[in-house]
Amino acid sequence: MRPGPRSLLAAPPPGLALCAALLLSLDLRCQAVQAENVTVLEGGTAQISCKLQNYDGSIVVIQNPRRQTLFFNGTRALKDDRFQMVLFTPRLVRITLRNVSVWDEGGYFCQLYTDDTHHQVATLSVIVPPEVPTVEVKSQAVEGGEVELTCLSPRSKPPTTLRWMRDRREIPGVVSQQDNGKTVSVSNTIRIPVERRDNGAAISCEASHPALNGQRKVRHYRLDVHFAPTVRIVPPPGILREGDSLTLTCSVSGNPVPRNVQWSRVNDTLPERAETSDSTLTISRLSQSHNGTYLCQAHNNYGRAADHYMLLVYENVSLVESVKDVSVPRMVPPTSHPTSPTLSSTFLDPEDPGAVVETQSAVPYAVIGGILALLVFAVICVLIVTIWCSVRQKGSYLTHEASGLDEHGEVQEAFLNGNDSREGKKEYLL
Repeated sequence: MRPGPRSLLAAPPPGLALCAALLLSLDLRCQAVQAENVTVLEGGTAQISCKLQNYDGSIVVIQNPRRQTLFFNGTRALKDDRFQMVLFTPRLVRITLRNVSVWDEGGYFCQLYTDDTHHQVATLSVIVPPEVPTVEVKSQAVEGGEVELTCLSPRSKPPTTLRWMRDRREIPGVVSQQDNGKTVSVSNTIRIPVERRDNGAAISCEASHPALNGQRKVRHYRLDVHFAPTVRIVPPPGILREGDSLTLTCSVSGNPVPRNVQWSRVNDTLPERAETSDSTLTISRLSQSHNGTYLCQAHNNYGRAADHYMLLVYENVSLVESVKDVSVPRMVPPTSHPTSPTLSSTFLDPEDPGAVVETQSAVPYAVIGGILALLVFAVICVLIVTIWCSVRQKGSYLTHEASGLDEHGEVQEAFLNGNDSREGKKEYLL
């Protein structure tokens, strides 16, 4: 049986299939033009190459993404000096593009005009690395409040990654992006509370990008925290006396630093000899009329502060010791005490350097009086002991006499009743 038409279409002869496969293989092997894709950093130089196969002298045309002819068989066709023909051989055609921008991005056509037109497209990609990011402050940082900081990378491709860092720790923020056509703008905003101690603290914004090869571009920023001033008067050392000079220094801190420092005296005016220069008050040749409380005051837009110093000027009295003439004892009536020689000295009271204290001493007669008092005390003690011993002996004798009478009661009775001659003579030993 002969096969029908349907069977012929469903199963072509083996010879026909082999011929089609051979033609396809020859077409692939005999591709006339080949092009390679290119990636370059913005501002760099791109090389666009077209490889030719079996070139027979036909026309070669290179066009930009807008299909404008750049070169015609090695001849410049477009007036753009950034493009240069650097190589034209039967196997390779190469052009360069200097100072590439994102607007140069796209497909560049390599065309070979033979009996049939052959072309390939080389795609140019442009990477835009970020610049060092900028920091924007929305409002002034004030002690006890919050500060809002925005780190901005205005232009990059692909988008930049931004991070806030403080003391090697990341501060989380709100990230946003904005498409600018060929590039992207990226921002990272943080809000942090601030105190006086945060003034001058260092924080940084870091930008990372594939074009930086692992490096980072960093913008450093120091917090500027405004706060009310503080005032402290530095007192002079030692004690001030008449004729000395006084210098008071007023130490002021604040942000912003107060421009003017005011000196005054409580309930009085400054002395005529007082001179003020910035934060210093000087008074020459002090006297007690300069005594009082002096104030140093300073202020800025966020507050006012003051400190006081109490000035006390002492008399200029030096240490003096004088010995009075020792008078010779004179004869006085027995009822009077002899006048003792005295030693007089004048010295300063350590508690009050302005006070003068005078003392007198009679050292010899004080010693003699002490010795006499000791002797009198000893005599009195001896008398007391003697009297006490005498009283004790008398009491013992009386007690012994009473005891003897009890033992010889009969003798007493005999003396009372008289002697009886008949009873004989008796002797009693008392």
